[in-house]
Amino acid sequence: MAKTEKNNEREYRIDMEVVVDAYDSEERSIGWYYYVSDECSFPFRAKCTQIRRKSPLDLNDEVEVLGISPAEECEREIFVDIKWNNRKLAVPLSQIEGIDIDKKTEQVIEDWHYWIKRGYEF
Repeated sequence: MAKTEKNNEREYRIDMEVVVDAYDSEERSIGWYYYVSDECSFPFRAKCTQIRRKSPLDLNDEVEVLGISPAEECEREIFVDIKWNNRKLAVPLSQIEGIDIDKKTEQVIEDWHYWIKRGYEF
């Protein structure tokens, strides 16, 4: 995946709000977990923007995002719970984009997508 161009404003926000004082991968994952959990307005509608082998979503599928998945499922990347065939299913946040969401939720999702596209890891 090609890296996205560096965005100084987004870098600063991530450094100061998300991974501030994080010294290792566990602390970075916790920072991201609470950033998504605290700043997103759940539930919201979203659509699939990329195919992932471990996810049943097809391109442009629309789903309801119920909330962030449990912390132990977000140790390597951020997952969110969706309604899927009358049950909860975890999908990568990087696989979806919000539909008609508030600005803060949109910013959080875009921050995560940016983080991934820059090649950053926990």
